[in-house]
Amino acid sequence: MAKEKWIVNREISWLAFNHRVLQEAADPTVPLVERLRFLGIFSDNLDEFFKVRVASLRRMVQLDIKAKKLVGGSPRKLLMQIQQIVLEQQKEFERIYFQIIDALKRENIYLVDEHSLPEERREFAHNLFHDEVLPVLTPIMLDEQRPFPQLKDKSIYLAVKLTGKVPHPVKQYALIEVPAEEIGRFIILPPIGRKKFIILLDDMIRLGLPDLFSIFHFSDFEAYTIKITRDAELDIDNDVSKSFLEKIAKGISQRKKGQPVRLVYDQSMPRDLFDFIKRKLELDVLDNIIPGGKYHNFRDFKSFPNIGPRSLEYRKMPLLQHPDMKRHVSLLDTIERKDIFLHSPYQPFSYFLDVLREAAIDPDVTEIRMTVYRLAYDSRVMNTLINACLNGKAVTVVVELQARFNEASNIYWSKKLQEAGATVIFGIQGLKVHAKLLLITRRKEGKTTYLAGISTGNFNEETARVYVDIILLTAHKGLTADIREVFRFFESPYLPVQYRHLIVSPIYMRRQLYALVDRETRNALEGKEAWIILKLNNLVDQDMILRLYKASQAGVKITLLVRGICSLIPGEPGYSENIVAYSIVGRYLEHSRFMVFYNGGDEEYYIGSADWMTRNLDHRVEVFCPVFDPQLRRELREIIDLQLRDNTKKRIITRELDNRYVREPGKRKIDAQMEMYKLLERLYREREKEESHEEGNAEG
Repeated sequence: MAKEKWIVNREISWLAFNHRVLQEAADPTVPLVERLRFLGIFSDNLDEFFKVRVASLRRMVQLDIKAKKLVGGSPRKLLMQIQQIVLEQQKEFERIYFQIIDALKRENIYLVDEHSLPEERREFAHNLFHDEVLPVLTPIMLDEQRPFPQLKDKSIYLAVKLTGKVPHPVKQYALIEVPAEEIGRFIILPPIGRKKFIILLDDMIRLGLPDLFSIFHFSDFEAYTIKITRDAELDIDNDVSKSFLEKIAKGISQRKKGQPVRLVYDQSMPRDLFDFIKRKLELDVLDNIIPGGKYHNFRDFKSFPNIGPRSLEYRKMPLLQHPDMKRHVSLLDTIERKDIFLHSPYQPFSYFLDVLREAAIDPDVTEIRMTVYRLAYDSRVMNTLINACLNGKAVTVVVELQARFNEASNIYWSKKLQEAGATVIFGIQGLKVHAKLLLITRRKEGKTTYLAGISTGNFNEETARVYVDIILLTAHKGLTADIREVFRFFESPYLPVQYRHLIVSPIYMRRQLYALVDRETRNALEGKEAWIILKLNNLVDQDMILRLYKASQAGVKITLLVRGICSLIPGEPGYSENIVAYSIVGRYLEHSRFMVFYNGGDEEYYIGSADWMTRNLDHRVEVFCPVFDPQLRRELREIIDLQLRDNTKKRIITRELDNRYVREPGKRKIDAQMEMYKLLERLYREREKEESHEEGNAEG
């Protein structure tokens, strides 16, 4: 049977994932302001999708690349299919947006524009425009003779049509960049009684157009939002005289001038103005031209202000205290005694910083090594490593300069680390370093010990507030020995390395994953119980999918939790009938990856950084780490069971990609992300009781 029939195109599957984000915006049980913020997340996701994936497809068409194997069909046809889906989602987006705006009115919150602004606040708005907005506006006058200005990615513009009646009908076009970065997109106006008002900066500019163009004799002013999305791929030149860091920095600069891949515009724009812009931008049939509503750059709505009651936002959950991460006790000593899981965003990321800080000042610590992929803009992790250098520690940091959209931040911190005396390794040629590893070397009383951190997500305090991730802290001799080998590979990539416990890409991972799946297949064929549970962000690699299909046909029960892209089609009779697949999209971003294999009853647990995508398995340095500690294995299993019991935020993945919720009428509602707090609280209480009981027995 044709392989393509059993593989869902990754771009189409991704659009189905982003539709799950849109479902959160539509969900009436989600607080109103959070629903607006989900619209912002949906929009931000879509922007990146066009910058990267659609841009790649467009390049294939332009270069006439025969890419059926790469994309599962004709790139041109796929672009047309993508545009159709995006247009349908855009209509749903607009409908949801106006539903939310109407619901906010019932909470006495009004999103007003230049027309609906209350008369009592017009003078205030005009004064604010003159004092704060007008000084940063410089319109660009447009005509057929002058070249059209280079539109920035991530910015929105007002395309303005100016007309006059006296003495002769005249027409002029202009362009205004909306200065959202300088001023902020949302302007809060003074309330009137119980009514509260917000006006978008776009509408504040529309209100002030007569003043902005007062030197002309125009009587009518119309302004329509446009936004351009550009190809975000970095073109890295081959100039051997430049360092890799210089090449990446140059690529970031060139990205701003990347080819347009999408124009989004207000569909109420007059035809003459639209045709003028389209002609001047030289857009053709390959470009996605998306008609929309009055407002664009909805990514700004991720920061929509809450000027109403707290009930319009998610209830702030107190961060859980880990019973083993105690104050005034050496955390390094604690880790040497036992393995520890840290869970974000349920626990403070400061626990990880505390470990780093102690390592930076502990006189017994001689060396700290770490990999970093995406760094926070104001990274306390990097500041702590810089201080470790100043305290005389040997610090080595493997920095991935090609972490898309984080290149500038990573370059900044690389320079800061080098200035402090750290050894900075810029990955390995041809491979991205995506593994998240920490290794601390400690020499105490003549004995050298190693402590490690293995994370499913970035060492990033900003994303740790919303990303569901796990960090394993361990002093296990076998694991730390393997991690030393990983760092040796970074330092000397041409020397052979061997790993006893870790599953490391690109050399070993694919082969070892095959072996793990095939073992379950053999057991099933022999009539033994066999099952696999996988939690991933994305499942795309075709050979891995075919391996899972083969296992299913042998009778292996396979359960998938895939947040994003799932190219596997579950539940197909005779092919994948033993596979079920779910996706959880909710308050937090499910980011942790783990695998469980039944292994004849001797279950094997792994956590890691890798998705089952070709790029992760073959073109990146990734790590899956076994979980040996029985207590942590039970903890991970309970988390899995909780997610599988979710009947609130879990969707079923099917061939139709219809994102049906799992619902159980009459049963208690279970939102796994919210129930996670209760689960961890219970586990920690039980652990403290067990330890108190053991201490009591020891004293007895």
